Amino acid sequence: MAYPLKGIRVLDLSRVLAGPFAGRMLCDLGADVVKLEPPEGDVTRFWGQKVGGVSGYFNQQNAGKRDISVDLRDPRGAELVKKLVVQADVLIENFRPDVMGRLGLDYATLAALNPRLIMLSISGFGASNGDSARAAYAPIVHAELGLVARQATISDAFPADIACSVADTNASLHGLVALLAALYARGQSGQGEHIDLAMVDASLVTNDGMAYAMDGLDRPPPNEVFETAGGNLMLAGEFRYIWKCLTKIFDLSDGLGEDASLTEKIAARRAAVDHFFNHTCGDRAQVIAALDQMNIAWGDVRDAQEAASLTSVQARGALTEVDDRAGGTRTITQSPYHFKHLEAAVQAGAPHLGEHNREVLEEWLGFDAAQFADWHEVMVQKLP
Repeated sequence: MAYPLKGIRVLDLSRVLAGPFAGRMLCDLGADVVKLEPPEGDVTRFWGQKVGGVSGYFNQQNAGKRDISVDLRDPRGAELVKKLVVQADVLIENFRPDVMGRLGLDYATLAALNPRLIMLSISGFGASNGDSARAAYAPIVHAELGLVARQATISDAFPADIACSVADTNASLHGLVALLAALYARGQSGQGEHIDLAMVDASLVTNDGMAYAMDGLDRPPPNEVFETAGGNLMLAGEFRYIWKCLTKIFDLSDGLGEDASLTEKIAARRAAVDHFFNHTCGDRAQVIAALDQMNIAWGDVRDAQEAASLTSVQARGALTEVDDRAGGTRTITQSPYHFKHLEAAVQAGAPHLGEHNREVLEEWLGFDAAQFADWHEVMVQKLP
């Protein structure tokens, strides 16, 4: 089987998550992804536990990539990037919209050097508007788009960020879709493309609750977690639906007359549901059998470490082992793409800072030892 993006060269200037995740997926699909870092390194090199000189967070987002470290604050560093761009198919960056221009690396300049270049620019609020200059990380976008407020309403608590950086990952995945579309179009026309992708756009279009907000409606009540004899279970469906199923199939009743108030009915029905899941159903097997009989989807409330024991996670190989750069192996998320005729998989663990400086310049630019020495002063290498 072949990797579908084998032969595609990607220069990844992005940092943290929005951008690096897209580069990781391209790498899993077979692209040659070269991460370009500043001399101080991507800040996520210091997030989480380090093994073999590589942090867990950095490892997950940058597995399989090669790495060069170039000081873009040095004019010669920017010149080296231009040389690499001539050989690249794709460039990914997630600076604020004005930064690439100040470095002399804006799309117009790079496209003049390589008209086939596809450039993905991810920013918080997109280019050329009143918010463009604002710094943005996922929590900022979550707050601005109502995700934090909705979480607070559901939890009946003071607003706090949601637990997953969905604004970043949404931007990466939508950026990936746009890149693949542009690559396909380039195959027809030979023309490159510049993609201006804003985290706010990607998060809005993937927020299924926006339809309610735009119509001025409250979103339907969320799914709930129920304490049961089988443990804490998330059930798919709001409480009224769960109650309807229980009354229809198991003849559950609130025991109240027609003159009971809504408050009384809700309290009685919740008490009846609690009794059903904890007493009528005496153990986990009976709880699950009842839910399956009602065709209600359910899930155990696990922590992230416990997720590794899920049958489907194990059966599909969603977690795999890579070289930990310290003589052993380390668990990492596997590529989610399961093709019938093509291949996708994590290629290796994440690289050290500047680990492939010489290798990339030799392969991409044909540099010999003397040429590499000429540019070595704008490059950094830090191996453990």
